[in-house]
Amino acid sequence: MIGPYDLQVDQSLGKLIRVIPDFPKPGIIFKDITPLLSNASAFKSCCLAFAELADQAEYIAGIEARGFIFGSVVAGLSGKGFIPIRKSGKLPGQTLSVDYDLEYGTASLEIHKGLIPADSKVLIIDDVIATGGTASAAVDLVIAAGLIPIATAFLLEIPPLGGRSRIASKYPKLQIHTLLAE
Repeated sequence: MIGPYDLQVDQSLGKLIRVIPDFPKPGIIFKDITPLLSNASAFKSCCLAFAELADQAEYIAGIEARGFIFGSVVAGLSGKGFIPIRKSGKLPGQTLSVDYDLEYGTASLEIHKGLIPADSKVLIIDDVIATGGTASAAVDLVIAAGLIPIATAFLLEIPPLGGRSRIASKYPKLQIHTLLAE
């Protein structure tokens, strides 16, 4: 199994991530990746690092909203299809849905039902792994859609919130990758 910060990316890129206290609610520390996204070189470096994981995948899934940014670029770079994993009520047609807990409440995610061939291998990408709730819900949806999640990849991790260990205990064979150390 590959370690947490296993992809080759300059760790100084982490300085481009702003810390916003008390957003979206008091007590939450939000990691704003907007400065990294606005730096063309940094953004390209991160997308290329994520793309290194795409060889085994047939599709790249991005979790709304910031996972869309990286996931769609990685899909394009790697010649793979893109699967949007969206918040409830945003996808047309038949969907599968799962509810999950956040640090600051509950939410739902959805994926299209029956659009991707069964047993296709999927790499799931998002910006931050915090408690692991959103990522676990995305893995649950990929499985419910009859697809095979092969790995998850995140720009950064907030280790004190324990998301990696929660995902690993629920899905012990799933690879979990993170680009930047906190």
